Amino acid sequence: MSKVAKSFICKGCLNPLTSAGRTSVDIGASAKLELVDKFCYLGDMLSVDGDADAAVEARIQIGWNTFRQLVPLLTNKDVFLIMRGRLYSSCVRSSMLHGSETWPVRKENVVALQQTEMIMVRWMCGVKLKDGLPSKKLRETLGIDDIALVLQQNRLHWYGHVLRKDDDDRVNKCMEYEVEGPRPRGRLKRTWSEVVREDCEARKLNKEDAMDHCKWRKMITDVL
Repeated sequence: MSKVAKSFICKGCLNPLTSAGRTSVDIGASAKLELVDKFCYLGDMLSVDGDADAAVEARIQIGWNTFRQLVPLLTNKDVFLIMRGRLYSSCVRSSMLHGSETWPVRKENVVALQQTEMIMVRWMCGVKLKDGLPSKKLRETLGIDDIALVLQQNRLHWYGHVLRKDDDDRVNKCMEYEVEGPRPRGRLKRTWSEVVREDCEARKLNKEDAMDHCKWRKMITDVL
């Protein structure tokens, strides 16, 4: 088992970095786990810092890999722009936002995703940055929404799903879980709960709305 684990490398993710000072953690008399700064779990990149930087960077890289594979179709002038947009949303954007429901994103992360998407959008539309065409108009031509909006909707979909779980459900309990021990000095890391709370305030949502699945879905899919 240990030989298989050592030889396995996730081709779609960035290579994990070993933490300074220690390389393993003892979990038993003769068992050790490798200590890393980040690692891939179910396609999402988890970081020791608890932020979404590594995850966003990894998913953007995977998004580009997917986009380049589909370039012959996404830039084919015989394919209607609206069809290119649907193909992009189904294959490229979905790969970039995999696992995004639980990302504690910062503004910088959202900007990085938006910039990446607009490069792809201009490529699909056959225009250049110097042409000066508005990003909104190009997205409308392809029939796609801003990736920041889709990212927010993904979070709220998952948030509503968790709220509808039983109170004793393990996922629900994690919402209120507090890590014991002293807090590090300096400004605290931005958490997923803070991001979702801001989303709810922006859309004027409350926890009671989530109990009605159809109502919740309609409220979060409506474009602001």
